[in-house]
Amino acid sequence: MASETASVEPIASFVQRLGVLLSAGVAPSSGWGYLAEAAVGPEAARLRAIVDSVAAGTSIAEAVLAVAPSAGRNEPVWRGIAAAWQVATDAGAPLAPTLAELAASLRALAQNQEDLRTALAGPTATARMVVMLPVVGVLFGLVLGFDSLSVLFSTPPGLACLALGVGLMLAARWWSRRVVDSARPRQLTPGLSLDLMAIAVSGGAALPRAISSVSAAWTRFGLDDDGGREAIDDVLALSRRAGVPAAALLRSEAAEARRAARSAGERRAATVAVTLMLPLGICVLPAFMLLGVAPLLIAVVSSTVAGF
Repeated sequence: MASETASVEPIASFVQRLGVLLSAGVAPSSGWGYLAEAAVGPEAARLRAIVDSVAAGTSIAEAVLAVAPSAGRNEPVWRGIAAAWQVATDAGAPLAPTLAELAASLRALAQNQEDLRTALAGPTATARMVVMLPVVGVLFGLVLGFDSLSVLFSTPPGLACLALGVGLMLAARWWSRRVVDSARPRQLTPGLSLDLMAIAVSGGAALPRAISSVSAAWTRFGLDDDGGREAIDDVLALSRRAGVPAAALLRSEAAEARRAARSAGERRAATVAVTLMLPLGICVLPAFMLLGVAPLLIAVVSSTVAGF
């Protein structure tokens, strides 16, 4: 179940490579083209679509935005890449350092996802194994010579057990999914607003223009609120009071936001590893009794009574 969230690691690797190409003097459109040619996996089609759109005259930011909806759960990541590219272009900020910072942010998110998968591996495997217990119970009855299936499907007590057991199994599946979903990252791009502002001010733009550029990109690219607006105001105020450049302070605050998001994800994963036992004990085990044990007992009693 935890694997349903596609990893952002391939996206982080691509962004890192693109930054290296640009730092070596490769033109942005050519860099995208080279990476699209070598791309494999689910992101390859999106990269080729971006290259085709850019070749047709679309800006890179708009081309990235166009493929974002096809990325599923990772759509906010692609929207963030598009916004970062647009802000860097507007501010005249160097793209290579911008992409390096963005790749570091995405790798932190990928590590958070991997931590979640690791924490849930044991409980998820246990859940899948226990879900098979009712089937094992029915097969066990058949091996012993009792027609548990006939009891389940052709007798009133068996039908009642079947209905209740199936209902409990469906409830366990729904409950388990809800529990796992509660541990997924709430925000796929923590600290993005701070990163965007750092990009804007690193280009040398006046502060009002930088704020306007970030606000416009945030709206244009449909980014989710990451709670960083207040932090931006605090950092900019500190920068003015101390008389120091704001870019480094903003990047430091963005890194702190990512660390906080990772810690929160680890706590949720640890909690879910325990909470996932509840649907097993409350739903799956009773379902096993109803679907596996009860029909066997009914068959034993019926055969015993029929023998007298």
